[in-house]
Amino acid sequence: MEKRTVKFYSESVRLEGDLYLPSDLKAGERRPGIVLCHGFTGLRELILSDYAKVFADAGFVAFTFDYRGFGGSEGEKWRLIPLEQIDDIRNAISFFEAQPQVDPERIGLWGTSFGGANAPYAAAVDSRVKAVVGQVGFGDGERFMLDVRNYGERVELMRKLAEDRRRRALEGVGERVDPLDLALRSSQSRKFLPQALKAVPKMSDLSWETVEKTLEYKPIDVIHQISPRALLLIGARDDNVCPMEGYEKLYARACEPKKLVVLPIEHYDIYAGKWFDESARLAREWFERFLN
Repeated sequence: MEKRTVKFYSESVRLEGDLYLPSDLKAGERRPGIVLCHGFTGLRELILSDYAKVFADAGFVAFTFDYRGFGGSEGEKWRLIPLEQIDDIRNAISFFEAQPQVDPERIGLWGTSFGGANAPYAAAVDSRVKAVVGQVGFGDGERFMLDVRNYGERVELMRKLAEDRRRRALEGVGERVDPLDLALRSSQSRKFLPQALKAVPKMSDLSWETVEKTLEYKPIDVIHQISPRALLLIGARDDNVCPMEGYEKLYARACEPKKLVVLPIEHYDIYAGKWFDESARLAREWFERFLN
């Protein structure tokens, strides 16, 4: 396998990514390819490279990248707007399909956690995606933000959001909020992230605009548009970051061909050991079935 770091543009912002080429790729040969999408405040160097290597070893060309404002990409730092990330994914596909090693008629999309919502959304609005896999994601940004809060916390969240919206309109700038408090406040996130971030200690505060735009973000409203292309959803039964109910509702709204797999795990268990192996196998076999 060969890994190449590359640059491309999304809405005039220069993004950085990594291209993974199978070791048996011959000169002039075009292979099916997979674009990978990371999660909430994630960076491509965490988690995505492990899955990209599995796909490349299976004969696919794989591509990971950082959304604008994150990692090696340019743009306003730590600006997280879901529909802007969808634009970044679609521009990543445009770059990817132009590579001489990639068959532009056989492109798949894979995403995890927040990317497990982004990948199905992008596939729904971009017919170039021929097969998509989402894992431990959600279908409704409102539920993603509110289900981890009790009634009082929801009321306070909406009060702060309204206050910040007025401030942004009157003063041109709002307050910042800790990502852990914003959307990663579940017990599973609090347990996993401090240790994980020791390797990449770059987390910073987000804008309240992230709250506003995530509440309005509804992959479930467009999921039916993926059909007749293939959708695989991999959920975690005991997930309290992206509760399984979200994927169940997303799956119910989707059309065939589709498949839902529920693993007996928590949200972050999918990234290590046998559950990483299992989730990677499920995705690989899905892409082999629908891209080859």
